[in-house]
Amino acid sequence: MKKFFTCLLTYGRDCSRSAKLMQASFRSCLLAALATLGLTTACGQANYENVDVKGFAELMNDPDVVVLDVRTADEFKEGHLEGALNIDQGQSDFIEKAKAALAADRTIAVYCRSGRRSANAAEKLAAVGYKAVNLKGGIVAWKEAKMLVTTDSYEVDVFKTKSGKTLKFHALVHASIRIEYDGKEIEIDPVRKLGNKTIDYTAMPKADWIFVTHEHGDHFDKEALKLLTGDKTQLITNKRCADMLGYGEIMVNGQSMTIGDMKVEAVPAYNISEGRTQFHPKGRDNGYILTIDGVRIYIAGDTEDIPEMQDIKDIDIAFMPCNQPYTMTTEQLVKAAKTVKPNVLFPYHYGQTDVSGIPSQLKDCGIDVRIRHYE
Repeated sequence: MKKFFTCLLTYGRDCSRSAKLMQASFRSCLLAALATLGLTTACGQANYENVDVKGFAELMNDPDVVVLDVRTADEFKEGHLEGALNIDQGQSDFIEKAKAALAADRTIAVYCRSGRRSANAAEKLAAVGYKAVNLKGGIVAWKEAKMLVTTDSYEVDVFKTKSGKTLKFHALVHASIRIEYDGKEIEIDPVRKLGNKTIDYTAMPKADWIFVTHEHGDHFDKEALKLLTGDKTQLITNKRCADMLGYGEIMVNGQSMTIGDMKVEAVPAYNISEGRTQFHPKGRDNGYILTIDGVRIYIAGDTEDIPEMQDIKDIDIAFMPCNQPYTMTTEQLVKAAKTVKPNVLFPYHYGQTDVSGIPSQLKDCGIDVRIRHYE
């Protein structure tokens, strides 16, 4: 009998040890699987932050934070957080697209439907050096908290002026930009349709100011101007467009004026390469520099890397074109950016030109390059 109980105790100890080994093995396998899926670090701890709806909403008010929706494009169209960029984390080139669109020094606030895909995306972003924050519960939790979503499909970048007011830039298409500032609406080169993309200006407020750079069809659209013009709308343009319209305030290269609390400078925009000068002759078209509450915005218009760019100083935000043969090559754009030295650069008017390599070429220049849908 004594021998029987001794065997029984030994068996119990062996079983206990086996169970512990099985638990440890299971835990190791589980952590390894989660790491493979991008949900943990090698130590089993998430290397990104999870926040609730309140914390995420606070992040969205920070101009140094980029909101990233990592769902599919179809999900994004159904409704998303205002100002969010959309990059599908399920695509094989997710990180490559993220690197092209997101500055490395920005905090990336990530969300999806329920929080699982965005956790995966946050892990991937953190692994390549981004500071990532994930919305717990995703857009489902956001909606349950009665927070607003939008179906506006345009990417939005938000900046703060010197006095703390908000500047919002909506990437409409190609060279068309909508700017919101202190309850005012500014439209740049509004065009209703370009290729397969249509802009619905009837859904937007009437403009306080409209700027048109020149008469080409991807910048000048009479019907878009009519849709955006209200009783107090002021149109600023070059002489050619004013003549074609029969109205508008004319500015010429080198002229400056003050409109409300905004200073406007008309600057040259033209071609210099042999065989291209007929597209944009010197002296005909305008670029514009808008100074709004201390923020200087350079809208280059259709131009190459002209000598006059050396005189353009202290630019906070620049929109510079890149579609050969009509404007600049990518090499010219990089050179122009190094000349102007904006804090933030938006390559725009780029059509089918591949601009994805520009951020890496300007990485060491202290220029925050943001690729948006300005095809």
